[in-house]
Amino acid sequence: MVGISSPELVGHLGSFVVWRHSLSCSVFGASCRPGWRRQYGEAVRIGLVCPYSLSVPGGVQSQVLGQARALRALGHHAQVLAPCDDAPPEPGVTPLGRSVPVASNGSRAPLAPDPACARRTLAALRAEDFDIVHLHEPLCPGPTLVALVLADGPFVGTFHRAGASTFYRALRPALRRLSRRLSVRAAVSEDARATATSAIGGRYELAFNGIEVERFAKATPWPSEGPTVMFLGRHEQRKGLGVLLEAMGRLPPDVRLWVAGQGPETAELRAATAGDRRIEWLGQIDDAERAARLRAADVFCAPSLHGESFGVVLLEAMAASTAIVASDLPGYRNVARSGAEALLVPPGEPAALAAALARALTDAGLADRLVAAGEARAMELSSERLAERYVELYERVLAARPD
Repeated sequence: MVGISSPELVGHLGSFVVWRHSLSCSVFGASCRPGWRRQYGEAVRIGLVCPYSLSVPGGVQSQVLGQARALRALGHHAQVLAPCDDAPPEPGVTPLGRSVPVASNGSRAPLAPDPACARRTLAALRAEDFDIVHLHEPLCPGPTLVALVLADGPFVGTFHRAGASTFYRALRPALRRLSRRLSVRAAVSEDARATATSAIGGRYELAFNGIEVERFAKATPWPSEGPTVMFLGRHEQRKGLGVLLEAMGRLPPDVRLWVAGQGPETAELRAATAGDRRIEWLGQIDDAERAARLRAADVFCAPSLHGESFGVVLLEAMAASTAIVASDLPGYRNVARSGAEALLVPPGEPAALAAALARALTDAGLADRLVAAGEARAMELSSERLAERYVELYERVLAARPD
């Protein structure tokens, strides 16, 4: 895929947002005003719109899919609308087209900010006749922003991002106006709420991310040999994989490292550690292998340097009964307390990271305490509880609607 930069994206989309009121659904060949037939107390028809391709692993994508499954388990109709570069990953997904990588928050976000995706988004919203349209990252270029600009709600918006945004800065006045179309605004963490408040103002409900606990708790452990540390994430500078690899040089020779994922630093980091046979490079792994390896690892390590809004992957490790060593970042502190659910260390310090990993691997009592506290924390932040929280918000919005 050919990438585009954030400034280029702002240029392409600026007039689209600013001139919202001059546009109509007919521009895209689809009427987008859903009917209003639902009676209070019935199952809710929810459209969950994700701006990121479901073919690319990511925190927001996994949250949207997990939320849809949890809502269905509660008896509601939940359909996911999102870009897909391959076949949809599971039933209940309406694919909206292919994505392109866009520079964002020190990473590359797989977005679909093109007219074809916009047409499919509006057509799907018209066909499904949702009671609630739930936009994850509602101001992100692509299907969520298209829906907010051109469709009728009611809308619930969840903000995930933590940290400055070129797009927010460039289009702040227009985005502030558009955000008023959201009946409810939610944020997944205090950092995400602070980012959104600074950019567009408004009031936000806190709705922390959740995980499907049983999927990790009941996974069959992957076979392992000796003490094993696991890393899972994109291989880019902000994820701190290079720091972990340097820390491995300070650990005993029997400690193994599983490295899952890939990214722009993969080739360079693999070449730098080519002589270390303790390190196993896994590439992209599917959800089943992810759960099985998390269940088998002795320690999960998240050495990120910055840019983490909420530590969902920490929750997954907790649910898998795995001890955690992670960077002491605000986003991770939303999930874990140092010395309780995890050992948190200063980011970017290999010596401190190695020392914490050694403690978690050799102090059985400490590891048991971390695991027990983590299991309890994972239950507090389960997908089921998050779905119940969102249903409360949906019902509040629907109760305020005119008949």
